[in-house]
Amino acid sequence: MRKVPSPNFNDRPDGVEVDTVVIHYTGMKTAEEALACMCDPEAEVSAHYMIYEDGDVVQLVAEDKRAWHAGVSFWDGRENVNDFSIGIELVNKGHEFGYHEFPNEQMEALIELLRGIKSRHRIKKGNIIGHSDVAPERKQDPGELFDWGMLEVIERD
Repeated sequence: MRKVPSPNFNDRPDGVEVDTVVIHYTGMKTAEEALACMCDPEAEVSAHYMIYEDGDVVQLVAEDKRAWHAGVSFWDGRENVNDFSIGIELVNKGHEFGYHEFPNEQMEALIELLRGIKSRHRIKKGNIIGHSDVAPERKQDPGELFDWGMLEVIERD
C-alpha cells in the first residue's frame, strides 16, 4: 500500500467511533486527475483510500482522521457521515465519463482492505454502504455495476 498524504482532513469529533464504510467511485476521466483533486487543498475533498483498477491501494488520510468524502450526508439516524466513517474511492470514470464494471483485481483489493478495516474498527452489519445511500439526492455512486454480492463475504466475517 502506498501513502499519498492529502491535506484535506480534520479531527473526528470527540468520542465518535468509526462504524461505517462508504464506497465511492472517483467519477473523473483518469485516476491521476482524481488523486490530484483529493490532494488539492482548494478542492476540499478526500477519502481515506483510493483503489486503482489493477488493485493498487493508496492511503490518503489516516483512519483516525476525518476525511472529506461524503459531503452533506445522513445514515443510521445521523448527519455528517464523515464523522463516523471511512471513505474508499474506486477508480472508475463514473456515469459522466464512461461508467464501466469494476475489475476483479479492484474488487479483490477492496475486500482485503475492508477485512483490515473491520479488524481495526467495529463496523456495524449493514454499514458498508455506497455514497448513494448517504446522499441519494446528490449521488449515484458506486452505481448499478458495483457487485455488492462480492462483499457478502465481508458481512459474514
